[in-house]
Amino acid sequence: MIQRGNNRQVCFACEQDFAAYASWLKDYANKYRVDIHAWVLMTNHVHLLCTPGADNAVSRMMQSLGRQYVRYFNMSYKRTGTLWEGRFKSCVVQEENYLLQLYRYIELNPVRAGMVDQPSDYAWSSYPINALGKTSALCTPHPLYLALGREPMERQSNYRELFKYHVEGKLLEDIRHATNKGMVLGNRRFESEVESLTGRKIAAKKMGRPVG
Repeated sequence: MIQRGNNRQVCFACEQDFAAYASWLKDYANKYRVDIHAWVLMTNHVHLLCTPGADNAVSRMMQSLGRQYVRYFNMSYKRTGTLWEGRFKSCVVQEENYLLQLYRYIELNPVRAGMVDQPSDYAWSSYPINALGKTSALCTPHPLYLALGREPMERQSNYRELFKYHVEGKLLEDIRHATNKGMVLGNRRFESEVESLTGRKIAAKKMGRPVG
């Protein structure tokens, strides 16, 4: 999922802002039973990869977190009004095909933005936890991440290997499209399964005029 600042405005102006948001994210993730697997806090937006443990858990987490942080931010900078660009955007992910790709997509965000040369150079992401073994109460490893190795050092080494290549081309377009449009990120079978479970159309429609 992604949440942006209103009109792409700055949401984190100093290190204290990042730290406050991360602390509240941990608190509300625990409260609403949401496992956070990967994240990056950019200056004007946030990316999260998470698994809810209950219905509407992510929405409740983000609503509470958003209100708490906006109060803090407005008080700190003597401002009023909205901070976020409406509701967060998200997509449902097919784990076996895309989950580890999303780990990479999220943690490479500062590199794509030209802020750092390596993901390890950016402090406010989950890369130091997933790739380098830094401990964090915020991070819950996903089973597919744990399957990368039997021991932590082996797991972290195999994880770092995934970052030899950037997320680009069609994969990058598919991730962005699915997230921004609230679609499914997965193959046709997975799309059909999700639509059957939810009772609503969430796969992208073909472009162009209907035939006939």
